[in-house]
Amino acid sequence: MPTMIGHVTQERYDKIVTRGRELVELQTRSQFELGDLALEIEPMQPHGGAHPNQGEALFGVLESLQLFADDLAIPVKTLETHRWVASRWPAQHRQAGVPYYIHKTLASIRDDEERWGRIANPPLDNRTGTRRWTDTAAKQAVDQKLVNTALVQQKVERIHDLARDEEVAVRVATDLLRRPQVAERSMRDDLAKHMVNRAQVEHAQQASQVVRQRTPALPRIERSRDFLDLIGACSVFVASVGRILPGLRDHRFTGDERAAVARNVARVRATADWLEAAIESGDVSLDESLARLLRGE
Repeated sequence: MPTMIGHVTQERYDKIVTRGRELVELQTRSQFELGDLALEIEPMQPHGGAHPNQGEALFGVLESLQLFADDLAIPVKTLETHRWVASRWPAQHRQAGVPYYIHKTLASIRDDEERWGRIANPPLDNRTGTRRWTDTAAKQAVDQKLVNTALVQQKVERIHDLARDEEVAVRVATDLLRRPQVAERSMRDDLAKHMVNRAQVEHAQQASQVVRQRTPALPRIERSRDFLDLIGACSVFVASVGRILPGLRDHRFTGDERAAVARNVARVRATADWLEAAIESGDVSLDESLARLLRGE
């Protein structure tokens, strides 16, 4: 009787594995190529670090990637991840026969030389007796928790000691959550997810309270949710620029960065003009030329 694996014979299983590997290779090439295309549209910012952070939004990066993702009918988060992974693996360092998801996992290794050298030296797979990457092996390479829990716990305790100061803890948590895999795995924790949702609700309530306090001259206006959202949006924009801009005091803007800021300032100015005109006339319609400008076209 032939050896069975599931509902197929060993011979048929071997053929299925061969075809599956061909499909994985095709998928790997397509995911990397999508990342390369996204990088061509928006190269990684110098301050991008391990993963794009909120600074990229200032230069219109997320806006252009959203447009590209919409045109491809794929989630922008997927496109951002492909772009990040492609940036961590220049073409000459991508390993043929190693699936994209392995590259994605090992992309979290911060040092370039260590990352590129690590993928070229796969561990021994005890099941097959060959050296090859598996999902578990890749995760072990970037997260020693799977092989040495005690060591990881020591590192966690050291980080907690260093982050006793609340301001330090906020900075560390914010930086870590900008790493895609960290954010994804953190949201698997029900308590962590609950606390993030709770913070968002409390922040929204505080913003609404500020709006009410800052608009005492409008007692006769029915403060609908949309009205409060509108005032809140203006307040958030002003507060955000006031918080971010001073931190760029010593930043030397490149020509591309200045152009990106200029484009977005033009959109802000056009939006403000539209808002003022709508308040005066009551006409909130949006003509096509303004709509194209606000879309960044």
